[in-house]
Order: sequence, then structure tokens, then C-alpha cells
Amino acid sequence: MDLNLGRIGQVALPVADVDRSEAFYGQMLGLRRLYRFGDLTFFDCAGTRLMLERARDGAPQPSSGAIYLRCADIALAVRELERRGVAFDSAPHLVARMDDHDLWMAFFKDPDGHVLALMMEAPKGYACSVLAATER
Repeated sequence: MDLNLGRIGQVALPVADVDRSEAFYGQMLGLRRLYRFGDLTFFDCAGTRLMLERARDGAPQPSSGAIYLRCADIALAVRELERRGVAFDSAPHLVARMDDHDLWMAFFKDPDGHVLALMMEAPKGYACSVLAATER
């Protein structure tokens, strides 16, 4: 039998306060809210649903994993998210040099401490524009 699993359809995160998390993911990150049903709210992440659900037993425990959000220009995305009030744990930095691109990331957390990151598969030579754009 050929199982043939496909792309991820939905990711679920437990949150302490659905309203607060809805504002963070919708207003600060700019994700498109699909709908809300009670203590569940759903966002579109380029075809993958993100479900935020109120934690059942008190405050949620942040996972040891991370959600990586692709972006076209990491320096511009970081500047815009900082303008909206997102605090980054690290400036955009080179993670890996690949044969045909360089992988850049910048990490931050949601209100419940879940690790999120911006990631960009940058064309070779992007380093100068990222470093110049992130100097403060």
C-alpha cells in the first residue's frame, strides 16, 4: 500500500487566552483569520490552518518545537513586525549555506511562549542587504 502522505493540513497550539492570541496572530502577525468557534480560532498560513485552542488545564506549556513562517524578505518582515510590537529573540541570521541559496532565520515567541521563526531561503549574496537592514 502506498501511503502517500501530503502536506500538513493543520497545526494546533494550546493558548491561555484565545482573544489575546487571536489579536497576536491576526493583528500583529497579519495572518488571515478564517473563523472562530467557541474557544477555537483558525488562521490561514498559506494553505495550512493554524488552530488556537484554549488550554484545558490552566496555562499551556510551550512546546519544545517551533513553527517556521516563510517570508520573501526577512529584513523587511522583521522591521514591520517590530513596528507592530513583536519582540525578536534574535536578529535575522544565517543558519545554513546551501548549494543554491542561504537559509536565514529570526526567532520570536507568541504570548504563550510558543517559539515562532521567520525563515527565508535567500539567493546567494543576500547577506549584505540583511545585515545593513537590521543594524539599528
